[in-house]
Amino acid sequence: MPILNKDMTLCISLSARPSNNGTRFHNHLYEALGLNWIYKAFAPTDLAQAIAGVRGLGIRGCAISMPYKEDVIALVDRMDPSATAIDSVNTIVNDDGVLTAYNTDYSAIAQLIVRNALDPASSVLLRGSGGMAKATAAAFRDAGFADVTIVARNEQAGRALAGLYGFGWVADVDDRTADILVNVTPIGMAGGAEADALSFPPSAIDAAGAVFDVVALPAETPLVRAGLAAGKTVINGASVATLQALEQFVLYTGIRPTDEQVREAEEFMRAG
Repeated sequence: MPILNKDMTLCISLSARPSNNGTRFHNHLYEALGLNWIYKAFAPTDLAQAIAGVRGLGIRGCAISMPYKEDVIALVDRMDPSATAIDSVNTIVNDDGVLTAYNTDYSAIAQLIVRNALDPASSVLLRGSGGMAKATAAAFRDAGFADVTIVARNEQAGRALAGLYGFGWVADVDDRTADILVNVTPIGMAGGAEADALSFPPSAIDAAGAVFDVVALPAETPLVRAGLAAGKTVINGASVATLQALEQFVLYTGIRPTDEQVREAEEFMRAG
């Protein structure tokens, strides 16, 4: 990484509970490509002030994580179709003070559905109703999945998300099972109140063929560990983090790294 200097380009991330994933991934690629850039994670106390800082300080790019993916919409100037389609933002690009919002979560989920050969005829229990859940639900809908049930404690948000994509809604998993289980809540997230909790009961995991946890930190959440132990197809949040971060990197820099450079950056990210 180059020594800090006045010409260095800054990119940041905003999250309630920042991790080092994006920081390590982006900074590794900056160094590998010889870019005079640096990336830093922040936990804002005031989202509006943070976004004003992005604009006013000329910060080139800003990643947006839970719980700000919807609240940030009112603070940007333009919405790319990737964000407009699901009313959720995970990326902001600053072009001379004009802030454009994107969503690279959607493309990451869509790629992982294909890579893991998830069958559109499968039934799905998708737990969550926030911005990331919108991106995930949209990706499953667009991949041809129709038998999807949204599980959300917040009835208003859960019903709204289900209605948006023609899915069902329930308040809790209870004794329900499905072929694919997807967690898009903070359950299992390091540092959270439910860090050690399973997002789905053991009976549902036993009955499923695949489990998908969008939580990136840790890479092995309780759900991921349970899925691995049960011999299921497992997709973890670290994979989502890599794919969406790659598309962010391209949006910020205009450069698409080679597959080998991405693999090395992913390994460096996960080693942290």
